[in-house]
Amino acid sequence: MNRDDLDAAVEAGIIDNQARLRLLAFAASRSEGAAGPDNESFRFLTGFNDIFVTLACILLLVAIGSLLPPLPATAGVAIGSWALAEYFTRKRRMALPSIVLLLAFVGGVFGFTFLAVTGGGHWGAAMAQFRQTGQVAAIFAPLLVAGLAGAAAAAGHWRRFRVPITLAAGAAGLAIGLVALAGTLIPSQPTILIACLIAGLAIFTLAMRYDVSDRLRLSRNTDIAFWLHLLAAPLIVHPVFALSGIVDHPGPASAAVVLIAYAALTLVALAIDRRALLVSALAYVLWALNGLFEAGEVATAWGFTALILGSFLVMLSAAWGHLRRRLLAQLPAPWAARLPAAP
Repeated sequence: MNRDDLDAAVEAGIIDNQARLRLLAFAASRSEGAAGPDNESFRFLTGFNDIFVTLACILLLVAIGSLLPPLPATAGVAIGSWALAEYFTRKRRMALPSIVLLLAFVGGVFGFTFLAVTGGGHWGAAMAQFRQTGQVAAIFAPLLVAGLAGAAAAAGHWRRFRVPITLAAGAAGLAIGLVALAGTLIPSQPTILIACLIAGLAIFTLAMRYDVSDRLRLSRNTDIAFWLHLLAAPLIVHPVFALSGIVDHPGPASAAVVLIAYAALTLVALAIDRRALLVSALAYVLWALNGLFEAGEVATAWGFTALILGSFLVMLSAAWGHLRRRLLAQLPAPWAARLPAAP
């Protein structure tokens, strides 16, 4: 039996959640490659049929979107996604189709609301209106309403289907709404970046709540936390680097700042056992190292950059468990006791 079978057994009242957790822990102890704290596993595929069904659903939704005018098309995509989820998510419990259908549904509601608020226009029309009038409301007001509508759609989808990525989709809608509201009140780039950072930190805090509730990463909470961390990481990383001036003023000093910040992110990622922070900051590190080598007129700067960073990540991956154990041993005991366990 796999995790989906045990989830279904709990929902049907055949076993309780404690029995489910004991079964998963027992299975993990018997299988070296099973889900565990350091594997950071999540349900993405239940079989190749997931890919087949996903392609079929995408083709159908693309057809709906292309055969109708923009406003009805977004509504059609949302309705079609929900209808397909009734079978492939609620009855078949297929992982990848459920993720795609959730994103299509929330995206359809977001697009429909945005088009409705702009009178059937689109982002290009809103930008054109902004250039003509100079009113930021032409851009941010529709995004604020659409973001809140997307969050509400995710909440309704969660109540019906309980797909782990749903909370991240709802959080993304709220983040868009927060950024749009900040941009409306104080229209400046630093304000928008600070709003992104606040949203990212809030989502990161929510993700840690789910991580703390499942230190052994055996329940659905670990999947929810994974998607929340994946969303929070770029919202935190991009504003931090952009506000520091690294993007606009490249050079040795900026490269040093990037590397120091990446080292700090590495420690945080090790402590919470989430690699999303490292992946989100990877582009900035590549850019900084490449710029440093080019400034030094090093031939094949990109090759040296890839060699150094690739070697670091390979060694980090190989020693991840050992480094986590040593890092957790240095942390205060109350902190270490709440972080994901290190085998």
